[in-house]
Amino acid sequence: MNYIVFDLEFNQGYNFGVEPKTITNPKCPFEIIQIGAIKLNENLERIGALDVLIKPEIYTTLNPFVKELTGITMDELNSGKSFKEMYGELIDFMNTDKSVLCVWGVADIKELFRNIEYHELDATMVPTEYINIQSYASKELNCQKGINIGLGNASKLLGIPIESQFHDAFNDAFYTAEVFKKIYSSEIKAKVYNPYKQTRLNRSTTENYKIDFCNLMNQFEKMYKREMTQEEKSIIKLAYIMGKTNQFQIKVPQSPNK
Repeated sequence: MNYIVFDLEFNQGYNFGVEPKTITNPKCPFEIIQIGAIKLNENLERIGALDVLIKPEIYTTLNPFVKELTGITMDELNSGKSFKEMYGELIDFMNTDKSVLCVWGVADIKELFRNIEYHELDATMVPTEYINIQSYASKELNCQKGINIGLGNASKLLGIPIESQFHDAFNDAFYTAEVFKKIYSSEIKAKVYNPYKQTRLNRSTTENYKIDFCNLMNQFEKMYKREMTQEEKSIIKLAYIMGKTNQFQIKVPQSPNK
């Protein structure tokens, strides 16, 4: 059995203050632009590594926030591999009788399967057993219930030397693997991720839906690579609630050509 510790960096659409603006594609709001992975054997020994930049096909302009956060440039991405090429390498990398995915927060698994679906590739070749190392690290480091520790803080508290920058998929995969080695115990158990679980809201039904604030906060923490403070969580939650009232919507004048 092998553990595939991986991390992703994403590009996304934006429509704020910078030209040209890009429209978010609801089928794939977060496009993978880098994957980093460390392969560990059952003794937690490193036996492989993967680091691939991916040329974007959905959002071909780099979101300024993503550029600042990751330091990745469009020149680097334009020289990268296609998602299909990367996926082939990833499948070869994971090739074994049994592999368990290991991630810092479940958001990366969700977005991996969503990108695979968008590109109409065979998702059945990806393992569905996973370990959320962030969750176990938060318990190990006695974080308050409902608070997920950031990768940087966990690494420091566990005495892992910080020699590379965070917000790089390969570096983050490396530190996630190091945290995993530090906290590993027989109590850590893999769960099964269901990529086929229906997530879209069918408004023609009479079912009631609510925002999954836990996963929403996990997504923000994934983007910023740190835990959100209680004040930040309250602001994000309030913003979503206020947005649902539509009271801040404004009418957009139509183009004369329409």
